[in-house]
Amino acid sequence: MTEQPPQAGADAGPQFGLVRIYLKDVSLETPNSPAIFLEEFRPDVKLQVNTAVNELENSLYEVVLSITVTSTHKGQTAFLVEVQQAGIFEVSNFEEAHKGHMLGVFCPEALYPFAREAVAELVAKGGFPQLLLAPVNFEAAYVQKLSQEKQAADSAAQPDA
Repeated sequence: MTEQPPQAGADAGPQFGLVRIYLKDVSLETPNSPAIFLEEFRPDVKLQVNTAVNELENSLYEVVLSITVTSTHKGQTAFLVEVQQAGIFEVSNFEEAHKGHMLGVFCPEALYPFAREAVAELVAKGGFPQLLLAPVNFEAAYVQKLSQEKQAADSAAQPDA
């Protein structure tokens, strides 16, 4: 006897699955090479991290983790790396708040090691010293985003004086 999959609409518990991880977009710019390589390199590195969620179909979501790393040396751009690491995730039968948490925290956390590796490889291939990105607290970023959205909604709901 074989087991049958749950019927559509059956009261299944929360379902989470990783369908695919892929590199959506990538770029490396070294606008001041080769001159930048002739100096002792003491970079100032800035990191920007953003996430976006796109609902696809049938409980499938694309989560895109965008990382931009800008390294400057003596006021000149040494390199600029942009990576969009994406994944398709199945997220179903979650309460809305928990689903938001899964898409806003858990999914980016799953993508980050892949994006971090892509950035490190691009920087090395660009001829620069190894760059290892520090861990990112996606939980704190998600809580901050929710707080900003709530403040914006509250101020929009207040009548003009």
